[in-house]
Amino acid sequence: MVVGETRHPRSGVDFPGTWQAFESWFPDDRACREFLARVRWPDGFVCPACGGGDAWLTGRGLWMCRGCGRQTSVTAGTIFHRSRYPLRTWFAAMWFVCSQKNGVSALGLQRVLGFGSYETAWAWLHKLRRAMVRPDRELLGGEGVSVEVDQTFLGGIGPARSRSGPRYANKAEVVIAVERQHPKGLGRARLAHIATEDRKAEILEFTRHNIAHGTILYTDGEPSYAAAAKVLQLHHEPVVVSHSPNPAHELLPAVHRVASLLKRWIAGTLHDRISDQHLAYYLDEFTFRFNRRTSRSRGLLWYRLVQQAADTDPHPLPTLHHKM
Repeated sequence: MVVGETRHPRSGVDFPGTWQAFESWFPDDRACREFLARVRWPDGFVCPACGGGDAWLTGRGLWMCRGCGRQTSVTAGTIFHRSRYPLRTWFAAMWFVCSQKNGVSALGLQRVLGFGSYETAWAWLHKLRRAMVRPDRELLGGEGVSVEVDQTFLGGIGPARSRSGPRYANKAEVVIAVERQHPKGLGRARLAHIATEDRKAEILEFTRHNIAHGTILYTDGEPSYAAAAKVLQLHHEPVVVSHSPNPAHELLPAVHRVASLLKRWIAGTLHDRISDQHLAYYLDEFTFRFNRRTSRSRGLLWYRLVQQAADTDPHPLPTLHHKM
């Protein structure tokens, strides 16, 4: 929820609930700019240069600060910054991305919006993926809450039975954390790409940035998880899969369920066309969708994405291609 918002957003009041309502709310770009201004500055305009709030709207649609004289566009500093396309097209793209339960591929977005190039649709989706995860989001778990953590492997052919040789070299390792709900069910999830050879350090950082103190941590017998739990003073309940008559998906059902959904989503929506270079952002999109899977309002998902897009840096095309 953005600063200044004290109630839960309501369909038909804070955001359009249907596509028909969307068309009514946003007949032109001016209506889109006015809406974005309310989302970006819910308590009134704030000058990015001097922090002043006294401003007036020019005929060109820019905010003129009375304090320092700076002119500011409502899209400046957001993912919409300096886009050649109308803001309404951006809003429509975001609606299409959120209204589809499993998302959309770049080719699908290109076709529905009539872009002249595949690269434009690809770039838009990657910009939106960078807005799908808030850096200040709440940690998983908490006092007495159970969280499972395990890894899965994406890509390549055949199982990754060891961490050396051809069976492992062509796969990407992903660590998954999922809240257990009692008596059954799954809570929120977090995912990250293990991108370096220092797995122990990466798993420690993943746990530090995603698991709250007081959490009961369930993992397999991997030493890296035990080390992370010790450093962060988490209650650790290791499950040694090799010593149990039960299969791994029964001992750690939450992470195996999420891993299965992740692979199904990558195959069905992205057609297995992902690269290690951008895998972290695909994982962000999956996390955004999974953690909002019970939402009955697609319009609310769109509204949340607009809020986060207004608080996300522009990310020009060269930075999207740059290797992380």
